[in-house]
Amino acid sequence: MKASRTIHRAALLTIPVAAVLGATPAQAATSDANAAVASSSSLTCQGRGVDPSAKVRYRTETFINAPSRTVWRVQTDINRWPDWQKPVTSAQRLDHGPLRKRSQFRWTTPVPATPVTPPTTLVITSTVEQLQQGKCIRWTGPAIGEGLRIDRGVHVWNFVRVRGGVIVRTEETHTGEQVESNAPLASEFLAQGLRAWLADLKTTAEAQCDWR
Repeated sequence: MKASRTIHRAALLTIPVAAVLGATPAQAATSDANAAVASSSSLTCQGRGVDPSAKVRYRTETFINAPSRTVWRVQTDINRWPDWQKPVTSAQRLDHGPLRKRSQFRWTTPVPATPVTPPTTLVITSTVEQLQQGKCIRWTGPAIGEGLRIDRGVHVWNFVRVRGGVIVRTEETHTGEQVESNAPLASEFLAQGLRAWLADLKTTAEAQCDWR
């Protein structure tokens, strides 16, 4: 029971990136379809992907009816993440200029108390390892809070221009003793968080769309 509660806390790391998943054509896929997407070949950015040995993982995608420049700007303007992702309480670039390889950023999200652990704030420090302008990003880093730790997350994003907008694909893995103690549950929460992140990105980018 204690392990399950701890994993429930860890799963909330994926929600800083999200609100509620909206109903859109691209997001109306069944759970079977989502599982198929998650099990297909891993996403890469400049030849590098997620952790191939990680037990906690998920992959999903959505279509965004907005120009690729708008989607890219929203996603890479790290300091503004709290404006469109309510659970992100702070986000700060640790360098200046356009997001690029070796850029770092630190962001935080609160995690509520459980019967066995106090409330805490997760501090996530991410480093961009690969980036191709307008096409892909791959970042890595730990997430640390009081009584809660994800040793290493690896997150890959692909942005594919298609007629009428952009298909955004994302895949993430987590490693660490706590999250791996109940990998299926942690993966389920990771899935919820990634789908919600895409929903928020879609809503925000389409609202800021400058071609209509």
